[in-house]
Amino acid sequence: MAAEAAMLRRHGHNVVEYCLHNDAIEEMSRPRAAARTIWSSAAYRELRRLLQQQRPQIAHFHNIFPLISPAAYYACRGEGVPVVQTVHNFRLLCANALLFRDGAVCEDCLGKLVAWPALLHKCYRGNRAASGAAVAMLAAHRAIGTWRHAVARYIAPTEFVRRTLVRGGLPAHKVVVKPHFTAGDLPPGGGRGGYALFAGRLTAEKGVETLLEAWRRLGGGFALKIAGDGPLAPLARQAAARDPAIECLGWQAGERVRALMAEAAFVVVPSRTYETFGLVVIEAYAAGTPVLAAASGALAELVEEGRTGWHFKPADAGQLADKLRQILADPAATAAMRPAARREFALKYAEEPNYAALMAIYAQAAGRYSAAVGTARLKGAAGATMP
Repeated sequence: MAAEAAMLRRHGHNVVEYCLHNDAIEEMSRPRAAARTIWSSAAYRELRRLLQQQRPQIAHFHNIFPLISPAAYYACRGEGVPVVQTVHNFRLLCANALLFRDGAVCEDCLGKLVAWPALLHKCYRGNRAASGAAVAMLAAHRAIGTWRHAVARYIAPTEFVRRTLVRGGLPAHKVVVKPHFTAGDLPPGGGRGGYALFAGRLTAEKGVETLLEAWRRLGGGFALKIAGDGPLAPLARQAAARDPAIECLGWQAGERVRALMAEAAFVVVPSRTYETFGLVVIEAYAAGTPVLAAASGALAELVEEGRTGWHFKPADAGQLADKLRQILADPAATAAMRPAARREFALKYAEEPNYAALMAIYAQAAGRYSAAVGTARLKGAAGATMP
């Protein structure tokens, strides 16, 4: 959201932001938090006032759960403002937003009117009451047609996400693909650091255990730097204590991560879940660094085998170790991928092509909305309200 707002401002647009922080949930009773997930009267009133004051031409949402709620869409409808929703996760289809449960991909609720398996497994925050609120929200808004009628365009960051959203019941003609982007103002690196890099949150779904087991099977001989923190940080530190080839750097600022990427031979992305995108992939490409990724979800789409990187089967440490041996046996081939990775970034994930794509989506949303409700005063996409 911050990146898109900054991009719009750089191109001369007026951007008004409406933001709420999920920390506020801790101050609410469970019944109140649950009710607000389904319909937030407070957010509805605040947005109606804001829209009346600012008169934007587009309302672009990035995350409405749980505090803003789908009431935001109806506030926009009341003021004749078309809605664009960027999809960052699978919240519209899945109570925990990940399509991931008990260490594996889970599609048990996909397409169901009532996502009862989420309630059974306490998928949201590990709490049955909270899961019930999430399930009720999904069912209520599916039943009244919110997802089909209250949003002019959904932005899916990859074709994989678009297909999944359509399988889950969203109208295919409203779901368009526009990838995320990242700044590429730093020159690409040379990849001469002699190490592989993992950069991300240290959690089960990010495949940290798969990564560490693969390095154990590799038997040393090539350095691995791990930049990040999270629940599995102790496990990573234990592996580093046993294997001097592994170095745990802890959390690192973005600038430092980019510098590490630039000198890495390659970046490893071993996610076990359906990634909706993979910013780490395009950040690696911006540095001219190829990527070794699990062939799951969007990652299989972002990384082209043999040109910008390599694939392995998700959660398969043995196959990852085999792929690592193959890569390390031919460093010249890895180095030859660097220009292709940088070109991939410039063509698809730099700011200018992204801005052009976003403007086209805004124009589609405004045009469709004008035709649907007769709001002739909408003139395109010269502004955005972005919660």
